[in-house]
Amino acid sequence: MLRNSRLLVILTTDSLAIAPSLRHSVDMPETPTKAPVLDDVSKAIIEQLQQDGRRSYGSIGKAVGLSEAAVRQRVQRLLDAGVMQIVAVTDPLQVGFPREAMLGITVTGDIEKAAQELESLAEVNYLVICAGGFDILAEVLAEDDDHLLEVINAKVRSIPGVMRAEAFVYLTLRKQIYTWGTR
Repeated sequence: MLRNSRLLVILTTDSLAIAPSLRHSVDMPETPTKAPVLDDVSKAIIEQLQQDGRRSYGSIGKAVGLSEAAVRQRVQRLLDAGVMQIVAVTDPLQVGFPREAMLGITVTGDIEKAAQELESLAEVNYLVICAGGFDILAEVLAEDDDHLLEVINAKVRSIPGVMRAEAFVYLTLRKQIYTWGTR
């Protein structure tokens, strides 16, 4: 598990292509236009922020060859376009959520409707519509095993169309990174 809170930049363009319904929970544009073309300077700015989301615009400017004001403007455009977000990543154990699980969910009927209901659950912190053995993957945080059971039994399985929900309880987190760069 992560032991320190830290800031990070999350690229969201791919997530939106997989699960457009996620836009609502991360304040993304409702109807994203064609993904913005990122020039080398914007990519370099993103990579600087992926390394340290608290890095100053001045130090980023020095690294990429722009003024502080130009970096500030570019970062704002990237945020407004939904290309990235800057957030604090915390260790769930340190903030009262010792139980984490990934739920593999099989749906009959409209997957989007089920996903929309799932994204409204406070315990769901990651949600994707996917291909394969499950229609939806939902990561949930819970206060304890009883809370996890309540989420699965009373909340997830009661959603219309949910045919099956399989829980993969996390025992330990071995790797979680956000510095994958840009292409």
